[in-house]
Amino acid sequence: VGAAAGRASAKAAGVVVDDTAVTPRYVAGVTAERELPIVKRIAVGSIRNKLFLILPVALLLSQFLPSLLTPILMIGGTYLCYEGAEKVWEKLAHHEAPELPATLRGEDAEEHMVRGAIRTDLILSAEIMVIALNEVADEPFVTRTMVLIVVAFLITAVVYGVVAIIVKMDDIGLHLAERPSAGAQRFGTLLVRAMPAVLAFLST
Repeated sequence: VGAAAGRASAKAAGVVVDDTAVTPRYVAGVTAERELPIVKRIAVGSIRNKLFLILPVALLLSQFLPSLLTPILMIGGTYLCYEGAEKVWEKLAHHEAPELPATLRGEDAEEHMVRGAIRTDLILSAEIMVIALNEVADEPFVTRTMVLIVVAFLITAVVYGVVAIIVKMDDIGLHLAERPSAGAQRFGTLLVRAMPAVLAFLST
Protein backbone atom coordinates (compact mmCIF):
# COMPACT_ATOMS: atom_id res chain seq x y z
CA VAL A 1 0.00 0.00 0.00
CA GLY A 2 2.83 2.40 0.89
CA ALA A 3 4.71 1.75 -2.35
CA ALA A 4 1.53 2.06 -4.45
CA ALA A 5 0.54 5.28 -2.65
CA GLY A 6 4.02 6.70 -3.38
CA ARG A 7 3.71 5.84 -7.09
CA ALA A 8 0.19 7.22 -7.30
CA SER A 9 1.14 10.45 -5.50
CA ALA A 10 4.11 10.97 -7.84
CA LYS A 11 1.80 10.62 -10.86
CA ALA A 12 -0.48 13.33 -9.44
CA ALA A 13 2.40 15.76 -8.80
CA GLY A 14 1.47 18.08 -11.69
CA VAL A 15 -1.98 18.78 -10.27
CA VAL A 16 -0.53 19.06 -6.75
CA VAL A 17 1.62 21.96 -7.97
CA ASP A 18 -1.54 23.65 -9.32
CA ASP A 19 -3.33 23.14 -5.99
CA THR A 20 -0.37 24.58 -4.05
CA ALA A 21 -0.13 27.59 -6.36
CA VAL A 22 -3.87 28.39 -6.37
CA THR A 23 -4.53 28.42 -2.62
CA PRO A 24 -2.24 31.26 -1.38
CA ARG A 25 -4.22 33.85 -3.37
CA TYR A 26 -7.21 33.20 -1.11
CA VAL A 27 -5.33 34.72 1.83
CA ALA A 28 -3.82 37.64 -0.09
CA GLY A 29 -4.39 40.82 1.93
CA VAL A 30 -5.74 38.87 4.92
CA THR A 31 -4.66 39.95 8.40
CA ALA A 32 -1.88 37.78 9.84
CA GLU A 33 -4.02 36.21 12.57
CA ARG A 34 -6.61 34.98 10.01
CA GLU A 35 -4.15 33.40 7.53
CA LEU A 36 -3.62 30.01 9.18
CA PRO A 37 -7.27 29.59 10.30
CA ILE A 38 -8.41 30.14 6.69
CA VAL A 39 -5.80 27.72 5.32
CA LYS A 40 -6.89 25.17 7.95
CA ARG A 41 -10.57 25.52 6.98
CA ILE A 42 -9.75 25.02 3.30
CA ALA A 43 -7.56 21.99 4.17
CA VAL A 44 -10.38 20.41 6.21
CA GLY A 45 -12.77 21.05 3.30
CA SER A 46 -10.23 19.47 0.95
CA ILE A 47 -9.92 16.26 2.98
CA ARG A 48 -13.74 16.05 3.18
CA ASN A 49 -13.93 16.47 -0.60
CA LYS A 50 -11.45 13.65 -1.10
CA LEU A 51 -12.78 11.15 1.47
CA PHE A 52 -16.55 11.69 1.45
CA LEU A 53 -17.32 12.85 -2.11
CA ILE A 54 -14.58 11.77 -4.51
CA LEU A 55 -13.37 8.50 -2.94
CA PRO A 56 -16.73 6.62 -2.92
CA VAL A 57 -17.61 7.73 -6.47
CA ALA A 58 -14.12 6.92 -7.82
CA LEU A 59 -14.10 3.47 -6.21
CA LEU A 60 -17.56 2.60 -7.52
CA LEU A 61 -16.61 3.72 -11.02
CA SER A 62 -13.33 1.80 -10.93
CA GLN A 63 -15.20 -1.32 -9.82
CA PHE A 64 -18.18 -1.20 -12.21
CA LEU A 65 -17.42 1.37 -14.96
CA PRO A 66 -13.61 1.72 -15.23
CA SER A 67 -13.90 2.99 -18.82
CA LEU A 68 -15.38 6.26 -17.44
CA LEU A 69 -12.21 7.23 -15.55
CA THR A 70 -10.42 8.67 -18.60
CA PRO A 71 -13.41 10.79 -19.75
CA ILE A 72 -13.74 12.12 -16.18
CA LEU A 73 -10.06 13.13 -16.22
CA MET A 74 -10.64 14.87 -19.55
CA ILE A 75 -13.72 16.73 -18.28
CA GLY A 76 -11.83 17.89 -15.17
CA GLY A 77 -8.86 18.99 -17.27
CA THR A 78 -11.18 20.88 -19.64
CA TYR A 79 -12.77 22.71 -16.69
CA LEU A 80 -9.33 23.70 -15.35
CA CYS A 81 -8.37 24.95 -18.85
CA TYR A 82 -11.57 27.00 -18.98
CA GLU A 83 -10.90 28.48 -15.54
CA GLY A 84 -7.31 29.36 -16.49
CA ALA A 85 -8.41 30.91 -19.80
CA GLU A 86 -11.05 32.96 -17.96
CA LYS A 87 -8.40 34.38 -15.61
CA VAL A 88 -6.14 35.26 -18.57
CA TRP A 89 -9.05 36.97 -20.35
CA GLU A 90 -9.93 38.97 -17.22
CA LYS A 91 -6.32 40.14 -17.01
CA LEU A 92 -6.05 41.05 -20.72
CA ALA A 93 -9.48 42.71 -20.92
CA HIS A 94 -9.08 44.45 -17.52
CA HIS A 95 -12.35 42.97 -16.27
CA GLU A 96 -10.99 42.20 -12.83
CA ALA A 97 -12.99 43.87 -10.07
CA PRO A 98 -10.67 45.13 -7.34
CA GLU A 99 -12.16 44.70 -3.91
CA LEU A 100 -11.23 44.65 -0.25
CA PRO A 101 -9.91 41.40 1.25
CA ALA A 102 -12.71 39.13 2.47
CA THR A 103 -11.78 39.47 6.14
CA LEU A 104 -12.23 43.25 5.92
CA ARG A 105 -15.69 42.82 4.36
CA GLY A 106 -17.04 40.71 7.22
CA GLU A 107 -17.61 37.08 8.19
CA ASP A 108 -20.09 36.42 5.36
CA ALA A 109 -17.54 37.46 2.74
CA GLU A 110 -14.85 35.28 4.35
CA GLU A 111 -17.27 32.35 4.45
CA HIS A 112 -18.09 32.86 0.77
CA MET A 113 -14.38 32.98 -0.09
CA VAL A 114 -13.63 29.76 1.83
CA ARG A 115 -16.54 27.98 0.12
CA GLY A 116 -15.21 29.14 -3.26
CA ALA A 117 -11.74 27.82 -2.40
CA ILE A 118 -13.18 24.44 -1.38
CA ARG A 119 -15.20 24.28 -4.63
CA THR A 120 -12.04 24.90 -6.68
CA ASP A 121 -10.22 22.32 -4.56
CA LEU A 122 -12.97 19.79 -5.39
CA ILE A 123 -11.99 19.83 -9.09
CA LEU A 124 -8.25 19.67 -8.35
CA SER A 125 -8.77 16.95 -5.74
CA ALA A 126 -10.90 14.92 -8.16
CA GLU A 127 -8.11 15.08 -10.73
CA ILE A 128 -5.54 14.04 -8.11
CA MET A 129 -7.64 11.13 -6.84
CA VAL A 130 -8.57 9.83 -10.30
CA ILE A 131 -4.94 10.04 -11.49
CA ALA A 132 -3.92 8.13 -8.35
CA LEU A 133 -6.70 5.59 -8.88
CA ASN A 134 -5.67 5.10 -12.50
CA GLU A 135 -2.19 4.13 -11.27
CA VAL A 136 -3.56 1.35 -9.03
CA ALA A 137 -6.57 0.31 -11.12
CA ASP A 138 -5.32 -3.31 -11.31
CA GLU A 139 -5.02 -3.70 -7.54
CA PRO A 140 -7.74 -5.46 -5.47
CA PHE A 141 -10.63 -3.28 -4.25
CA VAL A 142 -9.46 -3.13 -0.60
CA THR A 143 -5.90 -2.21 -1.63
CA ARG A 144 -7.22 0.50 -3.96
CA THR A 145 -9.31 1.92 -1.13
CA MET A 146 -6.38 1.99 1.32
CA VAL A 147 -4.06 3.54 -1.28
CA LEU A 148 -6.53 6.34 -2.04
CA ILE A 149 -7.05 7.08 1.66
CA VAL A 150 -3.27 7.34 2.14
CA VAL A 151 -2.97 9.54 -0.97
CA ALA A 152 -5.81 11.80 0.24
CA PHE A 153 -4.14 12.49 3.60
CA LEU A 154 -0.61 12.67 2.16
CA ILE A 155 -1.45 15.09 -0.66
CA THR A 156 -3.59 17.31 1.59
CA ALA A 157 -0.86 17.48 4.24
CA VAL A 158 1.82 18.33 1.66
CA VAL A 159 -0.24 20.91 -0.23
CA TYR A 160 -1.62 22.80 2.75
CA GLY A 161 1.59 22.41 4.77
CA VAL A 162 3.48 24.15 1.95
CA VAL A 163 0.72 26.76 1.62
CA ALA A 164 0.89 27.49 5.37
CA ILE A 165 4.66 27.96 5.14
CA ILE A 166 4.32 30.24 2.11
CA VAL A 167 1.68 32.51 3.65
CA LYS A 168 3.57 32.79 6.98
CA MET A 169 6.97 33.37 5.38
CA ASP A 170 6.67 37.15 5.73
CA ASP A 171 5.95 36.76 9.47
CA ILE A 172 9.01 34.51 9.77
CA GLY A 173 11.00 37.21 7.95
CA LEU A 174 9.69 39.88 10.32
CA HIS A 175 10.72 37.74 13.31
CA LEU A 176 14.22 37.30 11.86
CA ALA A 177 14.50 41.03 11.09
CA GLU A 178 13.99 41.79 14.80
CA ARG A 179 16.86 39.54 15.94
CA PRO A 180 20.19 41.05 17.02
CA SER A 181 22.22 39.23 14.32
CA ALA A 182 22.94 41.41 11.28
CA GLY A 183 22.78 38.38 8.97
CA ALA A 184 19.38 37.32 10.34
CA GLN A 185 18.12 40.89 9.97
CA ARG A 186 19.22 41.07 6.33
CA PHE A 187 17.69 37.69 5.49
CA GLY A 188 14.47 38.54 7.35
CA THR A 189 14.14 41.87 5.53
CA LEU A 190 14.73 40.10 2.21
CA LEU A 191 11.93 37.61 3.01
CA VAL A 192 9.48 40.37 3.96
CA ARG A 193 10.21 42.31 0.77
CA ALA A 194 10.20 39.24 -1.49
CA MET A 195 6.98 37.52 -0.38
CA PRO A 196 4.47 39.88 -2.10
CA ALA A 197 6.30 39.27 -5.40
CA VAL A 198 6.45 35.50 -4.72
CA LEU A 199 2.70 35.34 -4.00
CA ALA A 200 1.91 37.41 -7.12
CA PHE A 201 4.13 35.06 -9.20
CA LEU A 202 2.44 31.94 -7.78
CA SER A 203 -1.01 33.38 -8.46
CA THR A 204 0.00 34.16 -12.05
